[in-house]
Amino acid sequence: MKKELITLQNISKSYDGQLVLDDLNLFIRENEFLTLLGPSGCGKTTTLRILGGFETPDSGKVIFDGSDITTLPPNKRQLNTVFQKYALFVHMTIAENIAFGLKIKKKSASYIKDKIKYALKLVNLEGYENRMPDSLSGGQQQRIAIARAIVNEPKVLLLDEPLGALDLKLRQDMQYELIRLKNELGITFIYVTHDQEEALTMSDTIVVMNQGYIQQIGTPEKIYNEPENAFVADFIGDSNIIASTMVRDELVEILGARFACVDKGFGENAPVDVVIRPEDVELVAENTGTIEGVVSHIIFKGVHYEMEVMANGFEWLVHSTKMFPVGTKVGIKVDPYNIQIMNKPVSEDEEASTVNE
Repeated sequence: MKKELITLQNISKSYDGQLVLDDLNLFIRENEFLTLLGPSGCGKTTTLRILGGFETPDSGKVIFDGSDITTLPPNKRQLNTVFQKYALFVHMTIAENIAFGLKIKKKSASYIKDKIKYALKLVNLEGYENRMPDSLSGGQQQRIAIARAIVNEPKVLLLDEPLGALDLKLRQDMQYELIRLKNELGITFIYVTHDQEEALTMSDTIVVMNQGYIQQIGTPEKIYNEPENAFVADFIGDSNIIASTMVRDELVEILGARFACVDKGFGENAPVDVVIRPEDVELVAENTGTIEGVVSHIIFKGVHYEMEVMANGFEWLVHSTKMFPVGTKVGIKVDPYNIQIMNKPVSEDEEASTVNE
């Protein structure tokens, strides 16, 4: 079990009377790649800024390696931040940019030279010492920003949407670079993004946030396959979310038809929400499914077909490698293990504050 390195205790923060974080509690382990994921305004960047020392919470504590650092300034913390805007000094060479923090710490010239060489090798930009930032691509500039952060040997690297300005191919390349760096450096990465694919690709742990609350914490697999509520299910990937009735343990009624499932403990004839991922919907020949429907729309996505099937008054989203033309009558089957049952929130506040730690 990895050691707990950072604890956020009862953190609240408001701006102009607007509550951005509401009694947030979170712990982060040593050498973990943890991603704060959520839509704009959910509080993820504010959480990162509080960790970095750029904001002070209205209430609550930030504990780092057993010490309270809530009021400690950024330059006194064993953390470094990489921003979306790389913030490279345009009038300095790459070597001077990387050396900036080390010079402030009054490190020796030989130490700084060795560190520059080490950092550039780590980010695959050896030989770039004398280049200027404006001669580099966006991806290269981002790697220099990361190199500048890691030469200071932080225990934690904070990354605030660092790939947001890159094109898709560069972004994907940098995702693999960050995973490699995290594994090689053995430091804790705390990453902020609104991009679900980034979070699923890179993270050990994902923290899904909405409206200042943590919605769910878990591994990428757990978050995707077992969402705790409709917000998480809808935000992470595509989903069919259907208001249903839990007839009894291991039996749910969806759109008037009864499906076997594996969930228990929801009571009898209880209102629930059901989540079924598009890739888990099986289309079969007419009159052989649990529900019958008609294909209403189809798009070819390369690795699969994305189809919409109107069945029992609901438009099902289906991903399949098998194509069914528009107008085809089909049956719908779902494996019991692929039906995720969720409690229905009784209010908007309950929906926003749902969390399973």
